Amino acid sequence: MASTAPPEVAGAAQRVGRYRWVICGLLFAATAINYVDRQMIGVLKPTLQEEFGWTEVDFAAIVFWFQVAYALGYISFGRVVDRVGARLGYTIAILIWTISHMAHGLASTVTQFAMARFGLGIGESGNFPAGIRTVTDWFPQRERAFAIGIFNAGANVGAIITPLLVPVLVLAFDWRVAFYVTGLLGVAWLVAWWIMYRHPREHPRVTPGELAWIEQDPADPVTPIPWAKLITIRETWAYALGKFFIDPIWWFFLFWLPGYLFERYDMDLTTFGLPLAAIYLLSDVGSVAGGWSSSRLMKAGWSANAARKLTMLVCAICVLPIFFAQSIDSVWLAVLVIGLATAAHQAFSANLYTLPSDIFPRGAVGSVVGIGGTVGAIGGMGMAWFTGYILDATHSYATLFAICAGAYFVALAAVQLLSPRLARVDGI
Repeated sequence: MASTAPPEVAGAAQRVGRYRWVICGLLFAATAINYVDRQMIGVLKPTLQEEFGWTEVDFAAIVFWFQVAYALGYISFGRVVDRVGARLGYTIAILIWTISHMAHGLASTVTQFAMARFGLGIGESGNFPAGIRTVTDWFPQRERAFAIGIFNAGANVGAIITPLLVPVLVLAFDWRVAFYVTGLLGVAWLVAWWIMYRHPREHPRVTPGELAWIEQDPADPVTPIPWAKLITIRETWAYALGKFFIDPIWWFFLFWLPGYLFERYDMDLTTFGLPLAAIYLLSDVGSVAGGWSSSRLMKAGWSANAARKLTMLVCAICVLPIFFAQSIDSVWLAVLVIGLATAAHQAFSANLYTLPSDIFPRGAVGSVVGIGGTVGAIGGMGMAWFTGYILDATHSYATLFAICAGAYFVALAAVQLLSPRLARVDGI
C-alpha cells in the first residue's frame, strides 16, 4: 500500500510551500526545448530531402547516429547526475545539446548532419536522468508520477511548437536560421536554471513545511551504486526492457510523422503544422493524465504496483486503433487515432519513468534511468534502420503502425514478468 504521511506533515504541505512546482516548471521548459531541438530534423525532413536529395535510408542514417549518441550519453549522464547532482548535470547537458543544435545550421552533407545529430544526442540524453533525479529530490513518492507527467508533457509542448514555429522561420529566413534562433531558447533556460535551482535543503524559498512534505518518505541511501550490481538486478531490466519496447515507437512518431503527413495527405510546409500540433496537443493531455491517474489511485490507497500497472494497461489498449491508421483517408480522423496513440504513449511513459524511484534507493535512480535510456535508444537505433528500409522498399507505413499497436503490451508483460510486485530493492 502507498505510504501515508503523518497528519502534521500533510497539513503543512496544504498550508505552505509550493516551490517544488516551480522546479517542476523548469523541468517542463527544459523538456520542451529539448524536443524543439530534437524534432526539427523531422519537421524539416521534406525540405532537406528536396534540397539535398536524401533517400529514406539517408534520413534513417542521420536518425541512427543521434540514437547511438543518445544510447552512449544516457548511461553516462545517469552516472554523472548521481555523482554531481542535478544542477551541474543539467548544465553540462544543455550546453552540449545547444551548441550541437546550432551546428546543424552549418551542415550540408549527410555526414555533417549526422555529426551534429551525434552531438545533440549526447547532450539531450542528459535531460531525463537529470529531470528524474530532480523529481526524486524534490517530491515525495505519492507526487512523483504526477510531477514526471507534467515535466514529460514538455516533450509534447515542444513537439507542438516546432511545426508551428519552424515553418515561419524557414519561410521568413531559411532553415539554417531556424536552427540558430531556436538554439537561443536553451541559452535562456540555462541562465534561469543556474539562478533558480538549488537542492531543497539548501534553497531559501523552501519552507520547513514544504521540506517536511518532500522528505516524508523513509530515508534511503544517496551513495551511487555500481553498474555491476545494478545490471544483475531483475528490476533494472524490468525498467530497461520496458524502455526497449516503447522508446522506438516514440522515436518513430517524432521523426517520421511529419513525412507521413506530407506523403499520405499531400501536405506541404504551410499546411501540415496544425495537424501535427494537434497530435502532440493530445499527447500533452495524455502525459499529465497518465501521471495524475496513478497518483490519484495511490492517494486512494492503491499500491504503487497496482496503480502503475493498471494505468499502463489502459494506455496499451488505447494505442491499438493505430493499427488501422494507414487506411484512414480523412486527415483529421487520422489525427485523432494517431493522437490517441501518442497520448497513450506519454501516459505509459510517465508511469514507466517513475519505476526507478519507486523501486531503487535514491543513489541508484540516475544510473537505472541511464541504463534504461540506453537500452531504449538501442531499440530506437534498430527501429530507425528498419523504418528507412521498409519505407524505401514498400512506401507503406502499415507494417510500422502494426508494430506500434503491439509494443506496449509487450513492454507491460516484460515489467510484470521481471517485477511482479514492484518491490523495493534493498541491501545493494
